[in-house]
Amino acid sequence: MTRFALQFGNTQSGLTYQERMTAYGICPRGEANLAIVQIGKKAPYEYDLPGGGIEADEDEAAALMREYQEETGLTVWPTRVIGRAGQYWINKGEPRNSLATFYEVELSADDNAPTEPDHALVWMPPTDALTKMRHEAHAWAILHWLRGRRGA
Repeated sequence: MTRFALQFGNTQSGLTYQERMTAYGICPRGEANLAIVQIGKKAPYEYDLPGGGIEADEDEAAALMREYQEETGLTVWPTRVIGRAGQYWINKGEPRNSLATFYEVELSADDNAPTEPDHALVWMPPTDALTKMRHEAHAWAILHWLRGRRGA
């Protein structure tokens, strides 16, 4: 089983966690807000950074841009890698180890609605996003990004 230097989440005894390469992006709007995906048709919602699984015919950048479009309606361009981290979790009954690369992305266009019916784009301050992320790895990426911007 592959492990990234940073691994979040807990495993349950007796379960085999399937590895899945993923890519997620942090898209700032000015200094005040980040693009966040709100998941669910009604409260309580879950919150993730936009992104997801990399298909066999894609590289990380292509997967990230596709997932952003599907989940938020935004067109983005990855500008730099923020870091990599794994996240153990159970997705619809399937144990997963999401091996994620986190990018800072630049907004190219804000021209569509999400195509995933239970996903909505919300803009929120990074400090709010930190506390709402369902995955520890996503919160770590936001914090890592914020700390990196202090010296920018």
